[in-house]
Amino acid sequence: MVLSTLADGLARSLETVTDTVTAPFSDPVIRLGVTGLSRAGKTVFITSLVANLMDRGRMPQLVPAANGAIRSAYLQPQPDDTIPRFPFEDHLAKLTAPQPSWPEGTRRISELRLSLRVQPTGFLAGVTGPRTVHIDIVDYPGEWLLDLGLLEKSYAEWSHETLARMEGRSVALAARDAIHSAKGAEPHDEPTAGALAASFTAYLNAARKEGFSDLSPGRFLLPGDLEGSPVLTFAPLPEIDRAPRGSLYREFERRFESYKNKIVKPFFKDHFARIDRQIVLVDVLGAIHNGPRAVEDLRTAMADILAAFRPGRNAWLTRLLGGKRVDKILFAATKADHLHHSQHAKLTAITQALLREAKDRADFAGAHTSAMSIAALRTTTEDSVQHDGATIDVVRGQLLSDGRQAAFYPGALPDDPAHLLAPARAGDEKWLDADYSVMNFAPAPLTLRPGDGPPHIRMDRVAQFLLGDRL
Repeated sequence: MVLSTLADGLARSLETVTDTVTAPFSDPVIRLGVTGLSRAGKTVFITSLVANLMDRGRMPQLVPAANGAIRSAYLQPQPDDTIPRFPFEDHLAKLTAPQPSWPEGTRRISELRLSLRVQPTGFLAGVTGPRTVHIDIVDYPGEWLLDLGLLEKSYAEWSHETLARMEGRSVALAARDAIHSAKGAEPHDEPTAGALAASFTAYLNAARKEGFSDLSPGRFLLPGDLEGSPVLTFAPLPEIDRAPRGSLYREFERRFESYKNKIVKPFFKDHFARIDRQIVLVDVLGAIHNGPRAVEDLRTAMADILAAFRPGRNAWLTRLLGGKRVDKILFAATKADHLHHSQHAKLTAITQALLREAKDRADFAGAHTSAMSIAALRTTTEDSVQHDGATIDVVRGQLLSDGRQAAFYPGALPDDPAHLLAPARAGDEKWLDADYSVMNFAPAPLTLRPGDGPPHIRMDRVAQFLLGDRL
């Protein structure tokens, strides 16, 4: 185990040295990770970002697009031949069809390479010709993100934390009863193990529907080809002092470690740890709607996830000696089009407060971080209506459920984020003096002018923050 770890570290160090030495003689590459939890909108985000980088008429805040430095953009085969290609064309066709529909969410890792032909500006404009900058966008299920927090935990620690969270959730009742009825010290048998794993998996799926975020192990939710394998057949158990060999507890402990070594670590080393820039998409509005416990669960989940980042400045010496580090991280609250623009600043402030712990850790390590409210695809228009003698700012859109046009007011977000975070930390069941709603809107039919990408909110600012300095 030690020799394999040393060999792997040596191989990665040599790869880093090679990248550093050859970088000045090759086209620059920006490896952009797109992450987030379920329903945060990763697939639509990537589709909109690529479409708006190819047709830049709606990107005035992306400086290289506004000043004409980006001459052209085109798609190329991604460099990783073993990773499926992100089906950009299929997703864009669904969003821009006469009867548009939402594309399916991410269920596996995929990658897309967008190449930009950029003409240097300023002093170098007349000295050098256009250069090519490759943007490798890596998309993977948000559920897999949850597993990064397992790397530093033992089976006993994970079981204790998971069972503690299950205590406060009604959807966990059946799984909790099955787990506490199990006799972990008795000899392991596969039917018992399978039944416990199935009950625990059913709980994870139910908790996700209830809006909870911290639902590890993530592959239990999206097993793929691993469904039914021993590496996905375990569950948390109350700790047992000196559990005997061959017992159910010891077998679950072994499978938990196998899950980390064979599933989580290879993904982290092969994909996650190679990221240059990172965007973390967060469905803050959905968490607020689901109540204080969902908000607190989201806060702790994001803190655990971001503990796995290695943020810092990507100086060449740092790369040579210690590997690449993420040097820019953007926290984006999605679905800003569900709010009137007068509330966008409040949503951004809540997002900043919600992620304060994780953001401060990244800032302290030297990474440049920011937060904003965005909509990768704008589905609504803004309006004002009279209600009980007052004027209310609303948004109008087509309901996903029945296709009707409706005006929607989600509730007034507080000016002070502490009004949400304090009851969330206290474990309150519901908001005492407010009611927050969410609505599922269908994508609106589009009529795009030549040179325009899909309508959005602040995607140009997203691109400027993540990519602008490298273009």
